[in-house]
Amino acid sequence: MVKLRFEEPKECIFSNIYTMTQQLSLFEKLEFSTTRIMAFDDAGCKQYGTGFFYDILVDKGTIPVVLTNKHVLHGMPHAQINFSRADESGNPIYGEPYKFRFDINSGLVFYHPDSSVDLCAIAFQPLLRQMEGADLKLFHQHFDKSLIPTVAQLKELDSVEDIIMIGYPNALWDEVNNIPLVRKGITATPAWLDFNGKKEFVIDAACFPGSSGSPVLICNIGNVKDKFGGIQFGINRIYLLGLLYGGPQQTIEGEICVKTVPDATQTPYALSSIPNNLGYVIKSERILELSEYILTLKSATYRV
Repeated sequence: MVKLRFEEPKECIFSNIYTMTQQLSLFEKLEFSTTRIMAFDDAGCKQYGTGFFYDILVDKGTIPVVLTNKHVLHGMPHAQINFSRADESGNPIYGEPYKFRFDINSGLVFYHPDSSVDLCAIAFQPLLRQMEGADLKLFHQHFDKSLIPTVAQLKELDSVEDIIMIGYPNALWDEVNNIPLVRKGITATPAWLDFNGKKEFVIDAACFPGSSGSPVLICNIGNVKDKFGGIQFGINRIYLLGLLYGGPQQTIEGEICVKTVPDATQTPYALSSIPNNLGYVIKSERILELSEYILTLKSATYRV
């Protein structure tokens, strides 16, 4: 039986980001919103992807999870996620991450109930309980449903919007400081439309192995342009649009096919397909579906 404990509600990553007392800027906070995921087996095979911290909000508190793609964990029995540490004042320590290893079939992973939706959540409350008994503090920044745009907010977006994506492309990262890479792109299809009838949209951005599970965001700081050319100053618009899972690739024979963004591995392989610098993004409304599913699981019990 899975036991999930409600945690005390914490301030969302983007709450009150412009108060003078904040020690980190918005983009500095974003550097601590993701984690590098390594899935591995006992024979030494490894595959890498991206996950990001998300709080499932409930009346009694929150359930903290890491969101990623199902295929990042697929076929492996074990996984590891990295956490930055905090100093005595609660500030982040760059480097020396805490490495949390767990068995994928231990009941900590919750899969979206629709098998066609490449989304899952990793509950890391056992790690938090471990930290309670040790003199260690963790530092991470989380998203929650307050950043997921409504249908009305999506329809206010233009067909082409600037986006950022945070992750570990080709398993690259600042290993010394435990910092991911932040990259920019644009929406290639309107985020309010369902691309090819699926709860997805397309971005124009370089999507490399290891980027699977990367959060895709709109971050307009200081001013916002509307779709008709008007500009509002002193306004911020921050949306969690979804997470990357795959994209179209061209085979050496010239055929266009859709593939999940492959996991970055340490094993060299021959390239047989060419990325088109396009990525398919699962809409964030799927995150809400998964959250509701986790809360309604009959096999789960919740301990305050």
